[in-house]
Amino acid sequence: MDLRRFIVFLLIALPCTARGDDVAARMQAARIVANELAQKLGAALREQLAASGPEGAISVCKDMAPQLAGELSRRTGWRVARVSLRTRNPLLGLPDAWEQLALQRFDQAAVRDEAPEKLEFGEIVVEPQGQYFRYVKALPVQPLCLICHGPQEVIAESVRSRLAAEYPHDRATGYVMGQIRGAVTIKQPLRGTAP
Repeated sequence: MDLRRFIVFLLIALPCTARGDDVAARMQAARIVANELAQKLGAALREQLAASGPEGAISVCKDMAPQLAGELSRRTGWRVARVSLRTRNPLLGLPDAWEQLALQRFDQAAVRDEAPEKLEFGEIVVEPQGQYFRYVKALPVQPLCLICHGPQEVIAESVRSRLAAEYPHDRATGYVMGQIRGAVTIKQPLRGTAP
């Protein structure tokens, strides 16, 4: 069964008699999509690092991550993206107000030593354009992330130079293990809402 049919099964075929059940089913479907994005991106980063080193791996986050998110968006009919409070590319990663609040909550949870890989949140919200299911899953800093997102003194000079050329407004450095780098965000229009 392909991903889209599985998600449709979760959202329609499962009996959801209460709003809580509906949110739980939507959470599960969104979690599958968010995990797919994170897993594919991580695999591509490891592969590119092995093939061309840290400088070459920058293209994975710059080019491949938005492509993967776009593919998942087209396949599911949802908006799938990555966001952060400290963006590298403000054209692609700025969170809206709902996402900002969720990211701030994730940061607070990380300070309390809650397991960052388990941080997620979803709810049905009403916005001016209609009703949506909104979901975010934290992207915790992994050792691999520190190559490009760590403290300046840890990032190799060649990587810093490439980042400065690619991202003149970069705010996405200075992270350490245990922090939240950002989140996968999903916005699913509900019946009667324009995508």
